[in-house]
Amino acid sequence: MIARTTGAAIRGLLVALMVLTPALYLPVTSTNGTEIVVFLAILAFFLTFAEYNSAFPSFIEFRDAPPVNRLRFVGLMSMITFLTLICKNAYTPTGLTTTFYSFGLGAANVVDFPYSPVRLIILMLPANASAPLIELVRISASVAYVAALVTIASFAYAVKVRGWPTGNGAFNVWTNLPLFDPTKGGDVVTRLQRDGRLNICIGILLPFLIPALIKLLTDYADPISLSDPQTLIWTLSAWAFLPASMIMRGMATLRIANLIVEKRRAYSTAESTQTA
Repeated sequence: MIARTTGAAIRGLLVALMVLTPALYLPVTSTNGTEIVVFLAILAFFLTFAEYNSAFPSFIEFRDAPPVNRLRFVGLMSMITFLTLICKNAYTPTGLTTTFYSFGLGAANVVDFPYSPVRLIILMLPANASAPLIELVRISASVAYVAALVTIASFAYAVKVRGWPTGNGAFNVWTNLPLFDPTKGGDVVTRLQRDGRLNICIGILLPFLIPALIKLLTDYADPISLSDPQTLIWTLSAWAFLPASMIMRGMATLRIANLIVEKRRAYSTAESTQTA
């Protein structure tokens, strides 16, 4: 009980710190910006604490199947931290911010090519966007995209090489997939495989679709202003993190489906041996 409560409190504090990170290092442009950020940090703390402190799951998946959520958190925290330091370089450059800016520039030279998701983010900007803003968005989008790719690759390593989730004991479907109802029609394996492939496909397409949708919506509504550093950080982090999280969920779901198939095959072989 004490260990679970302590772990839940630590997780809540880490999530709250992640929400506060851009506001701690960058200027707040709106008058109520500080109050809003603090409220969101407190809300994130209580939601995370309540979820991990409860013995019954509610909406967070794979909470007892590390390192899925740990990789998600590290990936998102890395995006936000890197982008915060890159944006801070435009206001008060230091040796650390200059280093991350140079790293981002190198990443941009690699992943910014025609028809890439980063190039689509740049094309999403209004025609009157300044050259410094375009360069900042280009570098920030490249860093966020590379961080997302590294997060996906890390989970793929955990699945393929480390054999996730077999190293963590028995996998409880009810605890780790609270939104999945195994009794709701159809074969469980077929449904898991369908959901996994669908998540991977959507995750691959989202980095391309999101800029196109935003560009399309600018004809009917005011476009998102990426000139504000905090808006830039959260927009690009969401653009990179959501597809990566969906791809990881798809990989995890397909892995669970394969484990169920292996269990069924082993059970069938054991029954055949006993009958013979």
